[in-house]
Amino acid sequence: MAKAQGKKKNINLREEIAQMKDVATQIQKKVEAGDASNMILKAMAVLKRKDRVKVVLTTLEKYYNAEELKPYQAELIKMQLHLERTGKKMVILFDGRDASGKGGTIRRVTRYMNEKRYRVVALGKPSEQQKTELHIKRYIEHFPRAGEIVLFDRSWYNRAMVEPVMGFCTRNQYNRFMKKVNTYEKNFLEDEGNTILLKLYFSVSKNEQSRRFERRKNDPLRQWKLSEVDLQAQELWDKFTEKKYMLLKKTHTKTSPWNIIRSNDKHLARREAMKVILNSVRYKGRRRRLDFRVDPEIVIPGDQELKNMQNQKKKYGKFVV
Repeated sequence: MAKAQGKKKNINLREEIAQMKDVATQIQKKVEAGDASNMILKAMAVLKRKDRVKVVLTTLEKYYNAEELKPYQAELIKMQLHLERTGKKMVILFDGRDASGKGGTIRRVTRYMNEKRYRVVALGKPSEQQKTELHIKRYIEHFPRAGEIVLFDRSWYNRAMVEPVMGFCTRNQYNRFMKKVNTYEKNFLEDEGNTILLKLYFSVSKNEQSRRFERRKNDPLRQWKLSEVDLQAQELWDKFTEKKYMLLKKTHTKTSPWNIIRSNDKHLARREAMKVILNSVRYKGRRRRLDFRVDPEIVIPGDQELKNMQNQKKKYGKFVV
């Protein structure tokens, strides 16, 4: 009962935030440009009393979310120091559909880390020379040194999702990759346990992805995020879903499993992704009173997600997630 009430509160809070964004848009149209203090006074003047309450609630919610992440961000620093002391290496893959929250999560994960001991890698299109080489080679070139973390904002699994759907690779290239990738990853991990590989797949709903795309189109600070793939992602939704199914069926293994992160709620996705990362390493000084248990409604093991998709196929005749 208490859990159901908690869910209802979260839904109401998200509705409040959505309404507040509409109010903020109205304010922006009414308030003339000026210095920050004058803009705040003018904004408060045009707001109705109930909207002022929403402003306060939204501000508090944003502050609360940031504060809730800080203990986990502090633990990430401890984990980073442990990796440095022990000489271990960590590779974290952030994969999933466009606008699923990968980049925002990476920024929160790395926000307070030592910049000298981690790297974020987001590779663009391969060069003509790289096209003639082994697909995974250009990713391996960015692998971590001892004591370092590398976070891939999209990984070699582009060949399992985006490339075949968009026609950026041939069927033979796709099939060859799917046949060999588990062997590649097994080789990464056969270095006396010094390399830790985490595979995170961010899963967003079709409606939420559409809403985020609309925001990108209308926000000059986010328009740069729109890509050729973004513009076709909704239209090709079912094809991407089919490739997700094959991804889990062929590449979720006991030694190299996928963690599916439900990311419609960005804050919960960020918090739970941090827990997954922290739970992958045993390090000294772990804060005992901090809750490291992942939320089973946000983090789903790859094999469980595969079963969910198979059940959906039987029930509805198609995949839903």
